[in-house]
Amino acid sequence: MKEQRFSQQRVRIYQAVQSSMEHPSAQMVYDALRPEMPRLSLGTVYRNLHQMAQEGRLRELEGPVARFDAVLPPHTHIRCVRCGQVADLAVPYDPALDREAGESGWAVNGHDLVFSGLCPACRTEQPLEN
Repeated sequence: MKEQRFSQQRVRIYQAVQSSMEHPSAQMVYDALRPEMPRLSLGTVYRNLHQMAQEGRLRELEGPVARFDAVLPPHTHIRCVRCGQVADLAVPYDPALDREAGESGWAVNGHDLVFSGLCPACRTEQPLEN
């Protein structure tokens, strides 16, 4: 993997994710930085976020829209199925799940646990139908 050179855009993109508790998408990072960096493109944000995730500086949370997290130690997330909001949950990471998967012959290096449901705002607007 080639080493990325220093750029102010790259630093600010990382800082935007690091300072956010929203697990921002590329669009959210772009929207936050655009006023201070009018020449910034959404493509630049997207490429840099993915590159930083590949380098292990950020965690990429897969879903209908990729979200990014600067908190690297294993932890649990919850995602709203209606609006896409992502939040951390205070559920401890369980290495027993890795061991259990490893017993089936897999070489496990970790797991991501993501709960899904309705965030408080969406739940108030319209309850989830079964």
